[in-house]
Amino acid sequence: MLDINLIRENPELVKENIKKKFQDEKLPLVDEVIDLDIKFRQTKTKADELRAERNRSSKEIGLLMREKKKEEAEAIKERIVLINEEIQELEQAEAKLSEEIKDRMMVIPNIIDDSVPIGRDDSENVEVERFGEPLEKPFEVPHHIDIMERLNGIDLESARKTSGAGFYYLMGDIARLHSAILTYARDFMIDRGFTYYIPPFMIHGNVVTGVMSFTEMENMMYKIEGEDLYLIGTSEHSMIGKFIDSILDEETLPQTLTSYSPCFRKEVGAHGIEERGVYRIHQFEKQEMVVVCNPEDSKYWYDELWKNAVDFFRTLDIPVRTLECCSGDLADLKVKSCDVEAWSPRQKKYFEVGSCSNLGDAQARRLGIRVDGKDGSRYFAHTLNNTVVAPPRMLIAFLENNLNEDGTVNIPEVLRPYMGNKEKIG
Repeated sequence: MLDINLIRENPELVKENIKKKFQDEKLPLVDEVIDLDIKFRQTKTKADELRAERNRSSKEIGLLMREKKKEEAEAIKERIVLINEEIQELEQAEAKLSEEIKDRMMVIPNIIDDSVPIGRDDSENVEVERFGEPLEKPFEVPHHIDIMERLNGIDLESARKTSGAGFYYLMGDIARLHSAILTYARDFMIDRGFTYYIPPFMIHGNVVTGVMSFTEMENMMYKIEGEDLYLIGTSEHSMIGKFIDSILDEETLPQTLTSYSPCFRKEVGAHGIEERGVYRIHQFEKQEMVVVCNPEDSKYWYDELWKNAVDFFRTLDIPVRTLECCSGDLADLKVKSCDVEAWSPRQKKYFEVGSCSNLGDAQARRLGIRVDGKDGSRYFAHTLNNTVVAPPRMLIAFLENNLNEDGTVNIPEVLRPYMGNKEKIG
């Protein structure tokens, strides 16, 4: 959510930003906010004037009563009754106008960084850098489900019976590999100075709307029937929510956190659930990294976060690249974002395994996350997040890149302590 002062003082900047995101249908919202804001301030001014009049009148009543001027005092009391009624009406109007302003402000997208490439959708995202040499295997690489099934590591049919499409049973060495990767990711981030968390896996509705746009909420979140609770789509949701209505001491920043959670997603929209595979599913597990910092430090931490993900994948011998998300591909709260993509020897192309995002002060404004500065100032924090790893999607890249022609899968050295020192499975 933007600062209302920005819309008051520079509405054309806000409109130009909307155009950059190809959301022209939202342009009228800016003028609507300005008009509603004028009415809100006029209403508030009138209410404040009446409160001041009421205070003066109350003092006057006291003086008149001491002077035995009871009739004059009673007349003023009657006037105060009318003032109170008018104030009540104005307060109701204020609340309604405030809610109407907020409803529109929540839909207006955040101001994107000047470095973000302009484009309509993910087809116009821009490759930034590659890490590791993409390898083509000297043999045909099977589909990842075939690899898992040959290793007796996955049962999709039983999952369809119990839960429907988009679920899975992992078994044996594949299940162990899945857990090993997450445990290694946890330790990897702890070694980089991040504090480890296991957060709540359900959050209240006001936290959901504080961390994401309404469109994301509708497409992703599962609501618990009859409860003000939603299953998290990523631990970022509950980790940022941890700071709701907080005032942080500037000296405690940055807060660098890494969290594990299961994730639950409806996956409504253009992609949906794939017919065969574990790339896009309703339930998965993830290790996340989250930073809460000063505004002037958020660009630095953005670079640190995506580098952490790249470094993690490279320790597992998986080639990756970073892809700068264009304006039209950015979710409304994001200032800047890049995808980390892993190489698929089977498809001979890269695919997304994580997303690094700088949200500026958007989440902090919605959730009331403020900072007390050393100079006595108070300001909104900046929040950032990135995926460390999210198996089983990451298992696709892992299995394909470490697959041998005989069907066995190599275990990189850093992962062996988590796999009973096995050098390969199969």
